[in-house]
Amino acid sequence: MHKQTPVLLRVIRMTRLTLHVLSGVIQSLIYPHMLLHYQQRMMQRWAVELLTLLNIKLYCHGKPPGVDVPRALLVSNHVSWLDICVLMAVCPTRFVAKSEIAAWPILGMLCKNAGTLFIKRTQRNDTMRINQHICEVLEVGERVTLFPEGTTADGTYLNHFHASLLQSAVTADALVCPVAMRYRNADGDVCSEAAYIDPSLILSLQQILAQPRIDTELFFGEPIPGGMKNRRELARMSESVIAEMLMLPVRYKQPEIISGLPI
Repeated sequence: MHKQTPVLLRVIRMTRLTLHVLSGVIQSLIYPHMLLHYQQRMMQRWAVELLTLLNIKLYCHGKPPGVDVPRALLVSNHVSWLDICVLMAVCPTRFVAKSEIAAWPILGMLCKNAGTLFIKRTQRNDTMRINQHICEVLEVGERVTLFPEGTTADGTYLNHFHASLLQSAVTADALVCPVAMRYRNADGDVCSEAAYIDPSLILSLQQILAQPRIDTELFFGEPIPGGMKNRRELARMSESVIAEMLMLPVRYKQPEIISGLPI
């Protein structure tokens, strides 16, 4: 079993983290009223500081979509609530998240003020509304990130990618940018403690604070033109690229027949 952070150091880190989150709440009150350039700079600075407080070192591979890309839809695997902070630290973006997060204390306010697009997963017809909203955000030059697995995995496999929200990339003729991330502990093994599997955010945070160090690898794959594919093709292609970058298997709930894609 690898070493854990001493209890006193965990308390100090937790105190500093609490102060940082409170500063984020204050900043989020003025965030919606700022120009996009300043919003992205504020988001990136806050995320970098949070990762520093958690002693998470970030290694980035590949090229994230720049401001010169008019419409970029990032598609990523999903391991932890940390995924959002990791992406914001490298490539400031808006996110699509389940509507339940909006009700979380403090973090819900942060997400809402940062422009998160909330989807009601229990309402099938809400997909059309969110796809339209994503298109509108892409059209004004902002990036949007999807986690098409719809849930988190522990970092040893990928869940099947759902295609529904990738319709926005087809409609907006956006570039779909596959993004892969993984977390390793101080021993270089997969950091299962970083994964958000248990529904308790407090327990997840305690597990992360107990780690002496977490190394995060972020991989950006080659963009896929969204307007030239259908949403299922985009889901399978981005899923395949991310699985290959991470060298992970994909778990399917049922066998799929994939047509029109290269083997």
